[in-house]
Amino acid sequence: MFQRKIVATIAARMQEDDNPLLQVVAGPRQTGKSTAIAQALDQVEKPFLSASADDIITPNIDWLRTEWQQARNLQRNSEKPTILVLDEVQKVAGWPNAVKGLWDADQREQRPLKVILSGSSSLLLRKGLEDSLKGRFEVLRSTHWSLAECRKAFGFTLDDFLFFGGFPGAARLADDERRWRAYMRDSIIEPTISNDVLEQEDVRKPALMRALFELGARFSAQELSYNKMLGQLQDAGNTATLAHYLTLLDKAGVLRGLEKYDPKAVKRKKSSPRLMVYDTALMTAASGRAKELLLSDPELRGHLVESAIGARLLALGPDLGFNVHWWREGNNEVDFVLEGEGKLAAIEVKSGRTKSQGGMAVFLRTYPEATRIVVGGSAAGAVSIEDFLLGDVALPWS
Repeated sequence: MFQRKIVATIAARMQEDDNPLLQVVAGPRQTGKSTAIAQALDQVEKPFLSASADDIITPNIDWLRTEWQQARNLQRNSEKPTILVLDEVQKVAGWPNAVKGLWDADQREQRPLKVILSGSSSLLLRKGLEDSLKGRFEVLRSTHWSLAECRKAFGFTLDDFLFFGGFPGAARLADDERRWRAYMRDSIIEPTISNDVLEQEDVRKPALMRALFELGARFSAQELSYNKMLGQLQDAGNTATLAHYLTLLDKAGVLRGLEKYDPKAVKRKKSSPRLMVYDTALMTAASGRAKELLLSDPELRGHLVESAIGARLLALGPDLGFNVHWWREGNNEVDFVLEGEGKLAAIEVKSGRTKSQGGMAVFLRTYPEATRIVVGGSAAGAVSIEDFLLGDVALPWS
């Protein structure tokens, strides 16, 4: 069975005897978090207990405490530290405070218990971590699968990846587009919006949230001001509501509004966002258009290519230490600007669609310290789209 790189990372964390921090495997739905944890457990020679809130009709704090105590009992009878895995932990109401109390007690008693938490609702999981467990955890990010992983596991070509994206559960349905699209909508998109995002108390307009995702998927890789969004959406409220809902979709790992790059943070916040899906499958499934049509139209294919590059950068950014932006001054535009750790890089994507020229030259005159990267096209020094998506192109943070 194919194993992602994250499996080795999880196994290494499980092996650490001197690191008491909670290990949190977080990421979007259907990216293989539970499978990766199970594969890591197979590589570690330590006693373990694995439990999932999905296996309980109404999981509650009593269930969580019982499982934790069983792991303590297992550890008491072993000379080695014991691993406790709690999957779908966000389904337990009040789980953050319960985990905090149990973990703190273990630290006081110096119990060698290694706790791994994971869940399909990355938004709810993150909210609990940020609210109650600060300083007690490390995050291992399970991103959407890359082209290199999809090629090795499923034999995807570049065109396959642009259309079907990086969801391993859906990849097996790639020979039937209608079935694949139904799976994406019913098992990934709708549960993410309904179960993850809409469970937040401050989502007062569920229909608007769904419409915003559909709009964002349709306009991925394009700039869209909040005022233009208001014009596209019914019952849209105000720009503050849209910005807040876009933030929730971002935390759920489906759609981000990239800020325009500016050294001044205030100007970044005031800029119009460039919408970007976290995986092109979210874009193609929402469009309802056939693979052949999307990939044969230069404009549509161009947006797909740019979205795939953007999604790849969003996946790499947190671990490598850079933020993803875009840049425009008048008619001059740069597709992506990466910034972090005192480094700056500008990426121009030659995707085949019509766009204004000369943006890179203007940007480099303004920010001469930036590293230039051209993806696609035949210019000297350009790298291929396929090589970039395969991870064969070094970034300044690599």
